[in-house]
Amino acid sequence: MYRTNKKTALHLALLAAGLAGGGVAGAQNLGQVQDVVVTTGTRGEARTVADSPAPIDVISGEQLIHTGRAELAEALARLLPSFNFGTNQAGVNSVVRPVSNRGLGPAYTLVLVNGKRRHNGALLTNGGGDTSGVNAIDLDTIPLSVIDHVEVLKDSAAAQYGSDAVAGVVNVILKSASHGGQVQVGYGELEHGNGDTRNRKIEGNAGFRLGESGFLHIGAAARKRGQSWDNFPATNLVAYSPASNPKNATWNRDGAHNGDPGIEAYDVGFNAELPYNAAVVLYAFGTAGTRNTVAGNNFRRPNGLATIGQLFPDGYFALNNMSAYDYQLNVGARGRTAGWNWDLSSGYGRNHARQYSNLTINPSLGPASPTHFDNLATYRFEQWTNNLDVTRQVGIGQARPLQWSWGVEHRVERFSTFAGDPLGYINGGYIFRPGDQEGDPNVGKPAAVGAQAGVALAPGDATRVRRTVLAAYNDLGFQPTSEWFIGGAVRFEHYDDSAGNTVSGKINTRYDFTPQVALRATAGSGFRAPSLTQVGYSQTDNRTNINPVTGVVAPSLSKLLRNDSALARAFGARDLEPEESINFGLGLVFKPADSVNVTVDAYQVKVKDRIVRSGYMFGPAFTPTLLAAGLTGSEWVQYFANAVDTRTRGVDVVADATADYGRLGVVRWGAALNWNKTTLAGIAATPAAITALGANPGGSSVWFGYSAGGGIGDLTASPRTKLILSARWFAGPFETSLQGTRYDSFTWQTTANRAQDYHFGAKWLTDLDVSYALTKKTRLVLGAANLFDVRPDRNGPGDANTGSSGFTYGPSPFAPSGVYYYAKASHDF
Repeated sequence: MYRTNKKTALHLALLAAGLAGGGVAGAQNLGQVQDVVVTTGTRGEARTVADSPAPIDVISGEQLIHTGRAELAEALARLLPSFNFGTNQAGVNSVVRPVSNRGLGPAYTLVLVNGKRRHNGALLTNGGGDTSGVNAIDLDTIPLSVIDHVEVLKDSAAAQYGSDAVAGVVNVILKSASHGGQVQVGYGELEHGNGDTRNRKIEGNAGFRLGESGFLHIGAAARKRGQSWDNFPATNLVAYSPASNPKNATWNRDGAHNGDPGIEAYDVGFNAELPYNAAVVLYAFGTAGTRNTVAGNNFRRPNGLATIGQLFPDGYFALNNMSAYDYQLNVGARGRTAGWNWDLSSGYGRNHARQYSNLTINPSLGPASPTHFDNLATYRFEQWTNNLDVTRQVGIGQARPLQWSWGVEHRVERFSTFAGDPLGYINGGYIFRPGDQEGDPNVGKPAAVGAQAGVALAPGDATRVRRTVLAAYNDLGFQPTSEWFIGGAVRFEHYDDSAGNTVSGKINTRYDFTPQVALRATAGSGFRAPSLTQVGYSQTDNRTNINPVTGVVAPSLSKLLRNDSALARAFGARDLEPEESINFGLGLVFKPADSVNVTVDAYQVKVKDRIVRSGYMFGPAFTPTLLAAGLTGSEWVQYFANAVDTRTRGVDVVADATADYGRLGVVRWGAALNWNKTTLAGIAATPAAITALGANPGGSSVWFGYSAGGGIGDLTASPRTKLILSARWFAGPFETSLQGTRYDSFTWQTTANRAQDYHFGAKWLTDLDVSYALTKKTRLVLGAANLFDVRPDRNGPGDANTGSSGFTYGPSPFAPSGVYYYAKASHDF
């Protein structure tokens, strides 16, 4: 009763506060979104959003903060229909939640900060709609308090910025004010859920003058989110009857603590400029932060092979803990010499993550197993980037001068992994004995191997991969007439590893028929080298996997093989080749009135030789080879391969309008739609080394088939359409933001049995945020994300092995945690 009353009261308070704003006089002067000046997508000459030859979305720092609970990655997905945010909620995979853009995974969107390349994260993507194994950039390490705005280029820009800009570019622009600042505190809580459903955050920023005309702007944030989960007990526990262990009769069927990981994070950022003389400006910016996380996992049952009764007689929920730090520093100078504007910069970034566990065991060690492991695996990614960018205008007798830009880049990347505590990965060989478990259901059977719920790297898995990239580009833009713009770019890149050399090109154009109507188009090629993680990473871990033939969830000792290992080669692995892409875009810009803007942009991106994980290879056909390699023969193994060609087609529609209603205030209306479809254009043949084993030549369970389609991420992991309708109402001291988001229905492929796929129906989510200015400098905010507590459709009755709905929601398009209420208070100074 308390929960229901609280929920109803908060709904009424939010709605009443929003309605109250309408009675306050005094419309505000907002300015137009399309008038924002952007630099992303055009070299040299800055343009407004309305004049851009490519589609660009601009998200203000204020909009990011108004998303409530979200950090940067999730905030972008809430505000942009072309972005989707992974909702993987299990184990180590829940720490890195990848963001997809225009139907393509995180590897295809380049992230910049102040126009400079951001370093990658150390952890691999392995869930939430992306199992490609790339090391996605961790956007959440950039504190929101230091962000001025974000420019999102929704167009391929590989020829301008680099090979990983196939789907577009996210450019985070930091605050640059030399005075003032803000401090903000916030508290939020999920309406439902188990564990700690609270979220607390304090953040602030301040600007200072450097010298006569320079600035230093700093920001920081501290946040703590509780570990929470929301499961529904399963009832189909045929596999574990009370007879096998008396404790099953009284078990409460709580079988998984998958959900939001607990996070404690501290982040800082700064942006600074100082004129050196009249022609040269020195600058520096950077971020640094630490994060500690704890993620839940499936319940290890008291009668299972992973439980030792002397240690955990009632079973246990293994924990996956992570301690990480991240930093990046960029320094540089820009100026003007002999008519050329130049920018020389250098930046170094590192992401470091150590995995440990505060509660788990290695069952194969028997009763002597530790229940706490300080170090199971360590991951590190480093990147050092140096750039020289030069641009100038050259008169060529056309309507406007030619904009000529060129530049060079030197980049060094290094990915390393380090082995953990041997007790976490060794096979102690323990055989269950009488008295180890109540009822003695497993006497004579070998116990599971390795620390549960985590990845425990052995010395044979440790790696250190390094490469150097050299690049040069040339970019031209000119206007034959005042209405017609033509731009072109070409980029050469040299990789000192197997990726080799590549040349990418792009041409784009825009023609303004009238001040109200314009067409724009683009065509280009791209190249994505295999990520260092895809090239050099290997691991052995103990997890629960869905058998791709039977659809049954069962424990498995899984190995991700390094592509060049002898065992991978025995199963047909070959050197990874670069992916190649071709993209086309066509758009319409329509401005029927000064305060109304509409853009429609269609696109197609073809990716050839796309790198994905193979399906799991396991079973009798593989056992002899596994035994010959010194393994147990029961492992499930896979590796990365250039296995598929894909084609992505889509349309972005964005409309905004600002209306002044006099005494009722000003409303900024918004509507945005993304339609997107990715299809398989080709699948590489099953390697002869596999078919020679007689191992399911059809390939559905051992190479790449129906079940593996869901692992591509953008093939089946996101809805076909995503629609966002929004309104921001400004009236006197009140500001009300209302947003409705519709996720289309879709199906997630899970196993070789189509009857066991996950089906998600279309859903509407509503977010409401109401703020009130107590004074000119102090503001209170009350809000709700997913106001009406909409959940994804449940799929299936639950899992007999874990006894819960850990797989019931599946990889839903939005978080299944339901309504989240929050309150904030801010003070400007």
